[in-house]
Formats: sequence, structure tokens, C-alpha cells
Amino acid sequence: MGMDATAPEDVKTPRTERGRKTMRKLLDAAAREFGDHGFHEASISSITRRAGVALGTFYTYFDSKDAIFRALVADMSEAVKVAAREAIEPDMDALTIERAALEAFLRFAAHNKEVYRIIDEAEFVDPLSYRTHYETIAERIAGRLASGGEEGAMRAGLGEVEAWALMGMNVFLGLRYAIWADEADPGPDEVARLANRLLQQGIGPARD
Repeated sequence: MGMDATAPEDVKTPRTERGRKTMRKLLDAAAREFGDHGFHEASISSITRRAGVALGTFYTYFDSKDAIFRALVADMSEAVKVAAREAIEPDMDALTIERAALEAFLRFAAHNKEVYRIIDEAEFVDPLSYRTHYETIAERIAGRLASGGEEGAMRAGLGEVEAWALMGMNVFLGLRYAIWADEADPGPDEVARLANRLLQQGIGPARD
């Protein structure tokens, strides 16, 4: 995962490669700590212990537990974006892009299960981060839908409502088939295929 230029204001951006690696260790440790114990039970000392750095080092990069939590939400949002972007090929049509993006998200969530707990807690710990996370994703989806309409691969006029509906489907598919997955479940590729068929065909009766 990697933070982007929209990092919270109370995060001190490192200027050296060593500093970036240390911040990365702290963010990764915070993901495990918050994922295991939740925001209120997590502690800065536990985060630094997991990261293998001195307690004082923490304050070189973050002002507080709240600050690293906000930074972590931004970091995870960026990682979700990167996972989807890396799965998309230039020659894909609009519907194939949605299938690839969903499959990439399912694989990401399966390997980063703490993301659901952390994002859910953000609703109460830092509501602005929580809202920004979902609004940013919805904007990206809306952009893809608009492009699909312009290319004729999707119905014209798709917008914000459809983007939020599609995002909601993806979020709950991730919850069921990445976070709550078991061995009998279909894999990410099959889940993405079935969801994509829903996008293509809807749920009304088949027509001749």
C-alpha cells in the first residue's frame, strides 16, 4: 500500500527513502494493530513494537493515534485504487473493466482483511475520512460508467446513483467472498464473472 499526495495534514511527509520505509513500517504495523484490536484498544506503543521502531520515532511522522489512523484510511483507499488500476488493461471494454476491477478488489480484500474493520471504524473515529473514502471510489466508478456510455459499451446517462449502487454491490461481495470466504465458495474470478453478468443482463426475465 502507498500513500498519495492527499495524506492528512497532521502527517509529516518523509523526505528520504529511509524515512519513507520507516513510515511504511508504521502504517503496516498500524493496519495489523487496528485490525486486531480496533481503534480504541490499539496503542501507539503496540504499533511501534510491531513496526520494530522506537516509540519516539512515531512522533517524527505522526502527531497522535488519530493521525496515524487517518493516514491509514487514506493509505488503504489509495491501495484499493492501485489494485483496480493495475488490473485494467488499455484494450478492455467498459464491462470488462468493471469485472477486472471487482476481481482485483476481491483479491486485495482477501489479503488485507483488516481493511473492512478499519474503514468501518472510520465512520465513528473520523467520519470525514470515511465519507471521503467512499465518495472518491464512487467518483472513479462514475467516471468509468460515463466513459462506457460514450464508447457505446454501456447505456448513456449513467451517473452518480448507478456508481453508488455498483460500489455497494462490490463492497458487500467483498465482505461475503473475501472476508467471510470459505473453501466451498466460488473464487474471485467466478464471483466477478457472475456480478458482471448481472451488470450486462440485469435481473429481469430473459427476453427473446
